[in-house]
Amino acid sequence: MDILFWAAIILLALVVGVVIALACGTAYFYRLTILRKPTATLENNINANTNWYQHIDFISKRREWFDAQPMEEVYIKSNDGLKLHATLLENKTPSKKTVICFHGYTSCGKNDYPSLAKFYYEKGFNVLIVDERAHGESEGKYIGFGVLDRLDAKCWIDYTVNRFGDDSIIFLQGYSMGGATVLMTAGLDLPKNVKAIVADCAFTSAYDVFTHILKRDYHIPKFPLMNITEYFTKKNAGYGYKDVSTLDIVSKTDIPILFIHGDKDDFVPVWMSEKNYEVCSSDKELLLVKGADHAEAYYVDTEAYENAVKRFINKYAN
Repeated sequence: MDILFWAAIILLALVVGVVIALACGTAYFYRLTILRKPTATLENNINANTNWYQHIDFISKRREWFDAQPMEEVYIKSNDGLKLHATLLENKTPSKKTVICFHGYTSCGKNDYPSLAKFYYEKGFNVLIVDERAHGESEGKYIGFGVLDRLDAKCWIDYTVNRFGDDSIIFLQGYSMGGATVLMTAGLDLPKNVKAIVADCAFTSAYDVFTHILKRDYHIPKFPLMNITEYFTKKNAGYGYKDVSTLDIVSKTDIPILFIHGDKDDFVPVWMSEKNYEVCSSDKELLLVKGADHAEAYYVDTEAYENAVKRFINKYAN
């Protein structure tokens, strides 16, 4: 009897321990991924593998140019009532061409785009640099991982058409989560003004990138933690991790897409862009940059990146 009693106590303690550990893990992962957090910097970027300091001279010179430009701070409302922010660099030479830029996870527009803004501006584009919801100066408690942001992107597209005219030429550019955002946006009913998309190190879905990070950083299986955190995300943020897959979107789109990825990326694995490219049904190109980590392709091989984008935009900017 004593042996059975103590065996039951030990079993109960183990079950309680597992439940507590699972509850703590779920709460930690949910807070880590979904809730708004402070804007990332070079020092605290969530993807610590990318050594941004090796590019600091290039980044600093581009930021100096960026900060010297006249900018307009723009605000619109999302479909669910959030105040969204973007920074507009209107080209000094009046232009019908606008690139709408979307940043990466925990960053903001002015962090991610000073370098590429100069490139696009010198190619005659107006540059609209968005703060995605729950980032930068845009409102929001919950990060959208492209699923919610794609709807906001449609609002920014409508704003651009209203601002620059029905004959506007629009390109979408995104890094990481922003890359997933612009690919997911391709699945919406967009105006013909949207001519092409540049998706840099985009993930295929929130589910895919989360399971990758769980394995890479925590060495734990996706079940049941992913299922539980997804339940709370659906309840609070209004979307599920599998609600939108870029693979489904690009397999049906007719919008031309340039996929870019660094082959050393271990945050959003390069296979995600390769798979997106493989199934993409529209005109497409793929640039893999050797030796580049996450969101680093532009800095590792600026010439190859700019040449690929120039060729691409020249095909569709008419």
